[in-house]
Amino acid sequence: MSTFLRATSLALIVMSAAGSTAADPRAVVRGDLDDGLRDQIIRAIGEVDEPAGNRFEARRRARAAAEAAEALLRSEGYYQSTIRDEVEGETSPSAVIVVEPGPRFELTPPGVDWVGAPPEPEVAARAAGDIALTPGDPGRAADVIAAEGRLVASLSRQGYADATAQPRRVVVDHAALTVAPTYRIDAGDLVTLNGVRVETRGPTNPAWVQRLAPWRDGRRYDPDLVGELERRLTETGVYDGVGVALAPADQTTADGDRPVVVTLTDSPRRVLEAGVTYSTAEGSGVDALWTWRNRFGRADTLRFQARLATIDSRIGAELSLPHWRAPGRTLRLESAVVAEDTDAYRRQALVLNADVTQRLGRTSWFSYGVGLDAGRYEESRFDASTNPPQLLRLDRDLAILTTRASAYIDRSNDPLDPTQGWRVSVSAQPTAVAGEDTVLFVRTEATGTFYQPVDEQGRTVVAGRARFGSVIGGSELTVPSDRLFYSGGGGSVRGYAYQGVNPRLPDDTPRGGLSLVEASVEVRRDFARNLGGVVFVEAGSVGFDETPSFDDVRYAAGVGVRYNLPFGPIRADVAFPLDKRDGDADFQLYISIGQAF
Repeated sequence: MSTFLRATSLALIVMSAAGSTAADPRAVVRGDLDDGLRDQIIRAIGEVDEPAGNRFEARRRARAAAEAAEALLRSEGYYQSTIRDEVEGETSPSAVIVVEPGPRFELTPPGVDWVGAPPEPEVAARAAGDIALTPGDPGRAADVIAAEGRLVASLSRQGYADATAQPRRVVVDHAALTVAPTYRIDAGDLVTLNGVRVETRGPTNPAWVQRLAPWRDGRRYDPDLVGELERRLTETGVYDGVGVALAPADQTTADGDRPVVVTLTDSPRRVLEAGVTYSTAEGSGVDALWTWRNRFGRADTLRFQARLATIDSRIGAELSLPHWRAPGRTLRLESAVVAEDTDAYRRQALVLNADVTQRLGRTSWFSYGVGLDAGRYEESRFDASTNPPQLLRLDRDLAILTTRASAYIDRSNDPLDPTQGWRVSVSAQPTAVAGEDTVLFVRTEATGTFYQPVDEQGRTVVAGRARFGSVIGGSELTVPSDRLFYSGGGGSVRGYAYQGVNPRLPDDTPRGGLSLVEASVEVRRDFARNLGGVVFVEAGSVGFDETPSFDDVRYAAGVGVRYNLPFGPIRADVAFPLDKRDGDADFQLYISIGQAF
């Protein structure tokens, strides 16, 4: 056992130093070795900055390399290796080791000795199965140690939260060429849970936290359940720190249960923010935002916003209630007075929204809700029923009731910088319009993206996006302008201004459509640790029937740079319209955080 432990510890030390950036190996490795084992030994012995200055230095390097190689071989199951350290050359001496690995020792069936009372028989049997060491496999030290971790973790998952490993016994039999591990485990007592104890001076209501616990009193301990409670609290976004841990054994209740202790560190409760934005496509804006966190003691967020902008000005409030009536469910209530001034229409309206979002897993969700818009619309429309078609000016007072449902599935590997996987979102909005016009219609939309690495390292990624939309049941003249489809700008078709892909009316305003199709293909390449670049081609078309049209597709292309930070890339893109019309800019510039899609 002592030989095994010395080999393991020394191997870990020399392998941790293998990241040296020097140019030459510490010693030349010779012997009858397969390529994989030779590479492991070369990494283990390390590298040096310069050749040995004399034979004494070369001899010292050879001996150090031999020790490192021996430790590596033992950790890989070669306990009868022979290693010679040599020095070659007089004027330019070099260190050499000649390695004969010998036979590789094999594992025997592992054993488990329980220190103290053993766990329940079925728990012990399952934990023994989770060791997952196969007799006859190479007797690698790392595998033996990892198996011990799996054994303890299995006991913890089955309710034995205090299970610990005592010093293991590993017998290396040089006659039989075997490695026989025996694990000594103190399982401790079976732990059952007693609910939640909140230890914080903040405003959070302890009863609300207790309702978030995914277990009932008396439930067998499971670290995944404790971790789920921590995740539910963290995702609310109102805490700087969340700690969730099983109480110590000396706090066991008279019923034999143990509470879970929750500690919460509140983020600043009242925050005032201001910002200025500018876009060549969408103009400028000034924002002020006042946020009040945990106003009602249940990790809620109340926001008051005022924005003065070229296109979308508003003043309003939003209340977000996470874990509303069920874990993972968020209720959002919003009210605002909105003034929109786009090339296609003007709108002044009171907006009321109520939406419920239910999380599915960690990154997917579905939502449903209702909204009411009441206000005045000033629109330019195109009456295709007249001969010749005429331009119409519509000023209408409308009340719009919208019910909506949407879903989002994310199977990508990163929210801001995905390199593989896919995402899909779909939505449907049945809408009733009353006032100076009465109409019923359904607005539908679907978007899909994919990410495919080209090389094993994932440094080159091909990304694609497709978006389709359709208004079913309405006409171009009766559907309110803000419910029609527009294309162009960041997040749509780069290279064109906001709404710039749409056909133009005789007064040069964009003509809103009943259908939409967009597509993007982007090649992303990392050139250095923090620097990358992209090239992309995008296309979009707006149609005037329910079925998306490909008759008037407009294309754009561009390039960009990415500066990669730990939380995601900062991107700067320049895009050029390939079907430039009068009034279109020669290019558009976009700067933002995260990939374009």
